[in-house]
Amino acid sequence: MKSFFKHQQTNNVEVINGAFLPTLILGPIFFAARGVWIHSLLSLILSLVTFGISWLIYPFMANNILRSHYVNNGWIEISEK
Repeated sequence: MKSFFKHQQTNNVEVINGAFLPTLILGPIFFAARGVWIHSLLSLILSLVTFGISWLIYPFMANNILRSHYVNNGWIEISEK
């Protein structure tokens, strides 16, 4: 399911479309590329502590993490691009 977020001041539009696979493959690098630094560091630390098991769980939460990141930073969810 695609979600579109628009920044009020710059009118940039970001798309969240299936973050499961990129998070599964790239892990914390995916969150760093999207600018979600807290979850990038958290997923890196958790993967080291749990010997990679958290790397298999984090992708299930990736869409919600990105959605809440954008909403908390002032982006507005729009219906279409």
